[in-house]
Amino acid sequence: MSTIEQTDLTQERPTIGHTDNSIVIDADIDHVWRMTNDLASWPDLFTEYREVEILAQYGSTYRFRLTMVPDESGRVWSWVSERTLDEAAHEVVARRLEPGPFEFMHIRWTYAPEGSGTRMRWVQDFRMRPEAPVDTAGMTERINANSKIQMSVIKDKVEAAARAAGKGT
Repeated sequence: MSTIEQTDLTQERPTIGHTDNSIVIDADIDHVWRMTNDLASWPDLFTEYREVEILAQYGSTYRFRLTMVPDESGRVWSWVSERTLDEAAHEVVARRLEPGPFEFMHIRWTYAPEGSGTRMRWVQDFRMRPEAPVDTAGMTERINANSKIQMSVIKDKVEAAARAAGKGT
């Protein structure tokens, strides 16, 4: 699901991109939570990340540098983000501190029991800079397409780990 909010007529471009993607993972919520919020393991969990460097931790808030694998033109993207984990609520809020081509990027991950598994949901709100190589509508399409790919990969890896540990549902 994606939407672009009303066009800001003073700037003649969409004001906010919004994506909302989710997947049900056949594993208990605590297992899904632990695996998907272990930042150091993200290069193994996601196909798009090459490196995660944790810069600071303040309680349940992490500041980290994320470096992607090279894109189709060979460019390597990297930025600093901050994530705050609320394990009791099974919710994460995050934002880019170095937004790069984004004016802003706000992310919310939520986890909820569903049937015998866990629904993992990613909601992202953002706006692209006017000089960015892609506009907000184009980035909305890219994020939606890539979220589905990454969620499917994560689902397979988390379910396999849960089965191996005897923690599947």
